[in-house]
Amino acid sequence: MVKVLCITGYKPFELGIFSTNHPAIKYIKMLLKREIIRFLEDELEWVLISGQLGVELWAAEVVFDLQMEYPDLKLAILTPFLNQEEKWNDNNKEMYEMILAQADFVDSISKQPYQNPQAFKNKNKIFLHKTDGLLIVYDEQNIGSPKYLLEEAEKYKSGKSYEIRTIDFNDLQSIMEEEQWNES
Repeated sequence: MVKVLCITGYKPFELGIFSTNHPAIKYIKMLLKREIIRFLEDELEWVLISGQLGVELWAAEVVFDLQMEYPDLKLAILTPFLNQEEKWNDNNKEMYEMILAQADFVDSISKQPYQNPQAFKNKNKIFLHKTDGLLIVYDEQNIGSPKYLLEEAEKYKSGKSYEIRTIDFNDLQSIMEEEQWNES
């Protein structure tokens, strides 16, 4: 049973997405919604993200949509360090601020700005200890930043009841074909 779910995945540029209306975002959000609903049917209460651009913020938007139907679902954002959005463009900062304002819980693990990669390692360890499962958008054929949390989760899982669900490029291809079939 997963009561607290960590969601992560690629940053937009790792997927070749450079605009907020890229068609792939719709399909990623559809898959996230489908999986989150499966977890909700098994008593999911909280979704935890670090607030990274891409999959994590898209997941936050999905959670907000689902809260209409599942009002007990909550979103926590635990950033690895203060001011992670500092170097983002204005559009990304604006979207981030709106998501933070709607989240049920927001805090930073380190109370200082970014200092070194250890901040991400600390975040991964804390996320695994605070959650019962991981939903990750990741494909072994396209190595990227989510790889590190996935590797930690697989190590952490041994001997524990920790669920890992992956959304990969085959899933994306399938939902795109399914939607195109439904539209025709």
